[in-house]
Amino acid sequence: MAQGNNSIKKILIVAFSLCIVCSVIVSTAAVALRPTQQLNQELDRKTNILNVAKLYEPGMDVEEAFNEQITGRVVELETGEYTDKYDADEYDGFEASRDPATGRTLSGDRDIAGLSRVENYSTVYLVGDPDSPEQIVLPIRGQGLWGRMRGFLSVEGDGNTIVSITYYEHSETPGLGAEVNNPRWQAQWEGKKIYNDEGDLSPEIHLTKGGASSEYEVDALSGATLTSNGVTNMLQFWLSEEGFGPYLARFRENAEPDDAEDTDTNFNDVEGA
Repeated sequence: MAQGNNSIKKILIVAFSLCIVCSVIVSTAAVALRPTQQLNQELDRKTNILNVAKLYEPGMDVEEAFNEQITGRVVELETGEYTDKYDADEYDGFEASRDPATGRTLSGDRDIAGLSRVENYSTVYLVGDPDSPEQIVLPIRGQGLWGRMRGFLSVEGDGNTIVSITYYEHSETPGLGAEVNNPRWQAQWEGKKIYNDEGDLSPEIHLTKGGASSEYEVDALSGATLTSNGVTNMLQFWLSEEGFGPYLARFRENAEPDDAEDTDTNFNDVEGA
């Protein structure tokens, strides 16, 4: 007896064939679109770096502006020294942190940002002359309320004064933790100091409730205690000895106060006399 069109066998054959065709179409589309997706991700990264450095303007040629004003360098976190071991344009610190050969495990008090693992080398972005940058843009990441937060922090060339902060990836609650990207909240960061005057590598910058009262404090996000704690912990980690502390110390050591310059000038005058 001939089987009807509604037989289980024919239904399964049609369903299986449909799955195969759809899988091929989706796979082909994914492969074909991958270069475009990668280009868009790269453009978004460069836009965020220009934005946190306060160099971005709507309608600008992002690629041109980035290439003219930004220089990427790979830094060894432990020593704070540059390395030519990796290409800054291709190196991905987040991916490197997953590999036992290029990352290390964090635990206990060393993992205040909730990272579990961190890379041995990370990419920094220098604004202006790379030998004497106007700004240093640092990639930061850590645990928020609902998941991983990733962003950039821009610091002046003195290695201690904050220019701005921005987050390009997070899953925080709209209207609460998601206010990390509110321009009014971000504006509070400008001019804040990271370290005290004693020269150690322990960052003082943190979020606080009830209004900031010092140059090391920023107002916490209203109604978002856990997100605020996450931001503080993230900065406390990345600006410490575990992160970019040794690297920024190089700039802090080279930054001389105005009165020191005056002293040098007076000394030279006396010596010349």
